[in-house]
Amino acid sequence: MKIMNYMIGVDVGGTFTDFSLYDKKEKTLVHYKNSSTPEDPSKAIVSGILHLLKEYSIKPDQVSYLAHGTTVATNALIEKKGARVGLITTKGFKDLMEIGWQKRPSLYNLLKEKPKSLIPPGLKCEVEERIFFDGTIDIELNEKDVREVVRYLKSKEVEAIAVCTLFSFINPVHERRIKEIITEEFPEVYVTLSSELVPEFREYSRMSTAVLNAYLGPVMEKYIDKFEKSIENTGIKVAPYVTQSNGSVISIAETINSPIKTAVSGPSAGVIGASYIAGQCNINKIITFDMGGTSIDVSLIENGKTIISNERLIEGYPARIPMIDIVTVGAGGGSIGRIDEGGALKVGPESAGAKPGPASYMRGGTKPTVTDANVILGKLNPKRILGGRMEIDRSLAVKAIDEHICQHSTLNLQEAAAGIISVVNSNMIRAIRVVSVERGYDPREFTLMAFGGAGPLHACEVAQKMGIHAVLIPPSPGTLCSLGLLMADTKFDFTRSNVMTADIENMESVRNIFHQMMEEGNALLDKENIDEQDRIFNCSIECRYEKQNFEIPIEVDPNMTAQALNEMIEEFHQQHNKLYGYYNENKRVQMVNYRVSAVGIIEKPNLGKQQINAMAQPPKPIEVREVFFEGQEDYHSTNVYQRSEIEPGCSIHGPAIIEEMDSTTIIPPEWLANIDEFNNIKATYLGGERDEK
Repeated sequence: MKIMNYMIGVDVGGTFTDFSLYDKKEKTLVHYKNSSTPEDPSKAIVSGILHLLKEYSIKPDQVSYLAHGTTVATNALIEKKGARVGLITTKGFKDLMEIGWQKRPSLYNLLKEKPKSLIPPGLKCEVEERIFFDGTIDIELNEKDVREVVRYLKSKEVEAIAVCTLFSFINPVHERRIKEIITEEFPEVYVTLSSELVPEFREYSRMSTAVLNAYLGPVMEKYIDKFEKSIENTGIKVAPYVTQSNGSVISIAETINSPIKTAVSGPSAGVIGASYIAGQCNINKIITFDMGGTSIDVSLIENGKTIISNERLIEGYPARIPMIDIVTVGAGGGSIGRIDEGGALKVGPESAGAKPGPASYMRGGTKPTVTDANVILGKLNPKRILGGRMEIDRSLAVKAIDEHICQHSTLNLQEAAAGIISVVNSNMIRAIRVVSVERGYDPREFTLMAFGGAGPLHACEVAQKMGIHAVLIPPSPGTLCSLGLLMADTKFDFTRSNVMTADIENMESVRNIFHQMMEEGNALLDKENIDEQDRIFNCSIECRYEKQNFEIPIEVDPNMTAQALNEMIEEFHQQHNKLYGYYNENKRVQMVNYRVSAVGIIEKPNLGKQQINAMAQPPKPIEVREVFFEGQEDYHSTNVYQRSEIEPGCSIHGPAIIEEMDSTTIIPPEWLANIDEFNNIKATYLGGERDEK
C-alpha cells in the first residue's frame, strides 16, 4: 500500500499563486510561487501542483491532504459577475434590500452612491404568509402565490433564488415549504434559505446574507466542478479542502451550500499561519501585516486568539457570518501611482495585478506601481526575483514613473518613487489603526508580523511610524498563507437567536440550545471523519444591557451553571467597559444570540527548532546596493544577504536587505535583525523616541 506522506497548501492571490509542500516523513517544508491565472484560477493551481510533484518525484497518490484558499467568491462580488438572482419574501417586505438600515457609510455625504443592487429589477417577489416574533403562525403560507412566483422567476431565467421570510429564524416551516415548491417547479435552480444559512434575528442582515449567498452559489458550483475534475486529472485521490472566512477548512463539497463563507478565504489562512508561528515564539499580541500584489490584509491577535467578527460589509452589503476580523486596503505591490486632478500623488486602489503587472516585470505593464518604486529605490532586486526565475527591467520602472508621475508634477525620479512608498505606507498605517487604535488597543504593545510577497519590504518603516518597536518575519513569508492552510482545523459555526434575561431560571433553555447545536456539529464532524478525541466545542453568548441594540460576544461553558452565569455577566461588564468606557452592574443583562463552533483538529506540520549558534556571524553579502530608505535624506550603501545563508543566532544591523525566493526583507537604519531558533527574523527598533505617540 502506498504511504501518503505529503500535504499541500495552495493560496490563490491576485498576482501569484503560492504553494507549501510538507513531507510528513522527513518533516521538511518547501515553498513555490506560480503566476496566477485570473481567467481560471484552477489553471495556476494545477500547473503548480504538477510542478511540485515532478520536482520532488512525488506520486499523486502519495498526497494525503490538499487545501486551497479561493478568491472565486471575492472576485465574483468585486467584479459583479455573480448569478442572476431572484428573491422571495413576505408580502410587504420585497424592498428591504433597497431600504437597508439606518447605518450609513458616509453620514454627511448626500451624494454617496448606494451599493449596486445584486437583484435585477422585477425579480423581488412577495408571497402571502406571516409568522409572529414568537414563532406562531398568523397567516398560513399561500402556496398558490409561491407557485406563481416560482414560475415567474423561471420565465425570467434566474439562476438562483434567495428565500427570506419574516421570523423564519424562529419558525422555518414556511421557508422549507417554499423550497419544496421550488424543487417541484424549478428543480435546476440554486436555492438559499435564510433560516438554514443564518438563523438569526435582524431581517435586513439575514436577507442580505441569503442574497449574497445565492448570488455566489452557481458561480462556486461551476468552479468547484471544474476544480475537482482538474485535481482528479492530476491523479491525486484525496478530496480537496477549502478555507472558510473563519480561518478553518472544510471539504470542498460543503462550500456549495454556503459559498459566502469563503468571501475572505485566502487572507484568513495567513492569519491562522501567523497565529501558529507567533505561538511558537511565545508572542501573544501580534498585528498581522499581509501585503501581496493587489492589497494588504491586517488583523489583530490577542492572547493567541484571532478576533472573529460575526458581521461585516461585503461590497456594501452586510454578511452575517463568522469571519476573522480582517481589514483590507487596496495597497499592494501592484498598486498604481498617479497624479490626481488636484496635483496630489495617489496610490491605489487600482492594481496592475498579475497581468499586465508592474512595468518592471516586462509583461506589458506601463503604469508605475509600488513594486516599480521599490526597484528604483534599490529595495527590490533590480535584475531578478523569485530566486532568479523572474527577470526585472529597472529601465521600464524608470520610464513608467517618469511618464506618469514626473512629467505631471514637479517631482524628480527619486522624489516620485519615494513619494509612492510614503503614500502607500500611510494607507497601510490607516488600516493598522482601524484594527488597533479604533478598537481600544495600543499598537505599541504589539509585534507587527509581516508576510506576503511585499509585507517584509515595508514592515519596519510602517512599524516605526506607528511606534511599534518589534517586527516578526517568518521563514518564506511570501507563502505564509499557503502554509496557514496546512495549520488550519476544520470548523462549523452554528447560531440561534432567543432574547432572554441572564437569570438562573433561563439556564435550562440555554443548555438545550447549546446541546442541539453541538449535536448538529457532531453530525458534520462525522461527515469530515474527525475522531471523537479530536473534537472541540467553543460556545459563546452575545449579551447586551436591556434596551440596547448591539451585543458583545462572551465565551461561556455550555453547561451554564450558576457560577458560569455569574462569570459571564462579570465578563460582559468588563468587555462593555473596555469597548464603551463604562458599565452598569445594576442594569439587567440580556442574552440574544447563542453560538457554537464545532472544531475538528487536523494533523499539522511539525516546524521544529534549530540549534542557536551564539557565535554566528553575518554571511558574506551577495552584493552591496545603494538604497533609499523612507525618512532618510540620501542613499545608503546597503549589504544584501541571502536568507538561507544566515544562521539562527546571527544578528544583522541595519541598513540591510535580506532576499529569499518569495520575498525581500528591508532592515532600515537604526534597526537590528536577529534570527531565532525557528528561523524567524526578529527585527527591533533601536532608535530613540518613536515617531508616533
